[in-house]
Amino acid sequence: MKAEREALVTQLVAAGHLKDSRLREAVMTVPRERFLSPGIFVQPAGSYLWTPITPDSVSVADWAAQAYSDESLVTQLNGRLTADMVSEPVEGNPTSSSTLPSLVVGMIEELDLDNGHNVLEIGTGTGYSTALLCRRLGVDNVTTIEVDPAVGKRADDALEAAGFSTWTLIGDGLLGHPYRAPYDRVIATCAVRRIPQAWLRQTAPGGVILATVGAWSYGTGLAKVVVQEDGTAEGRITGRSSFMQARAEAVVPLSGDLRARAYYADDEREATFSPDLLAEWMPAFLAQLAAPDTQLVHASDSKGPAVYLFDVRGESFAELRQTDNQAWTVRQGGPRHIWDRVEDAIAGWHEVGSPAISAVQMRVTHERHQYWVEGDSRLRWEHAL
Repeated sequence: MKAEREALVTQLVAAGHLKDSRLREAVMTVPRERFLSPGIFVQPAGSYLWTPITPDSVSVADWAAQAYSDESLVTQLNGRLTADMVSEPVEGNPTSSSTLPSLVVGMIEELDLDNGHNVLEIGTGTGYSTALLCRRLGVDNVTTIEVDPAVGKRADDALEAAGFSTWTLIGDGLLGHPYRAPYDRVIATCAVRRIPQAWLRQTAPGGVILATVGAWSYGTGLAKVVVQEDGTAEGRITGRSSFMQARAEAVVPLSGDLRARAYYADDEREATFSPDLLAEWMPAFLAQLAAPDTQLVHASDSKGPAVYLFDVRGESFAELRQTDNQAWTVRQGGPRHIWDRVEDAIAGWHEVGSPAISAVQMRVTHERHQYWVEGDSRLRWEHAL
């Protein structure tokens, strides 16, 4: 499948994702198809079912086209199901995947790697990104952690078969791996609510941590911070990013009577902004900064469609429904008024010209995460640990 790899490299270079010549050589030589065993799931447009595809179920050309597409490829559903276990389309929620190559190589380039760097990867997944790091730095300079034993074993087998006998561990990546510290670089291929203190402690001063922050399936940002001599870290959100949530932080989808959760409202008013804004990336990210640890739920009941924001740590909520005149009404209750905070953030963002997500700066201390956008006092947030 050399021709397909070369075509992918050409595509990534042309798009500006692949600039480092040594990383380009890694992408040219690492066989992505080996890291998709035993198969993948695809979801045809308009369908809620996942169709299994294995190397034996399609032609070599079709398998090569899948393997070297610049797309994320789902490799596990519901925390256990792989494509070789089923023969017909099935329902399920993706729990492991091979991330689209443009995002993988873009993140590796963001690390500003140099020869001899000691790297910790959180979330081995299929092992493809691990293999790229090994090819770039050498197997002894890469430590990778996967929380799912079955996923980790498949990745380790694929890495061994491809000639990369690196440090592949099973465990909670949020704890890092202190035995191989200090690390010059830490990269996470899962999303986290906040950058764990363990990662800061295990990163050498001047080292870089790169991780997706946020808890929604979209509206998350790629944080790049540099660890300081005092163990704190400073940096910014460099752009959009989307990864599955770290297993230890994944929120179980809410079920049951949502109206009962939002029964006791302290106030009701007309909303300044439509919750449709939360379908846009930057407003969704701002909402998570303004009201952290909040779960967004779209639902419908006898009263019609509703949008809910629930505080996963307490009893705060916001319920938004559209009135007959197309305006939105918000009901809020609990210790904090979630929608007030979201509206303040969006209003402040508009006031400073609606900048891109890269305008968000951040600092991580031993007690809290601080985020801010210059130009408006409403665009400053602190998240206690």
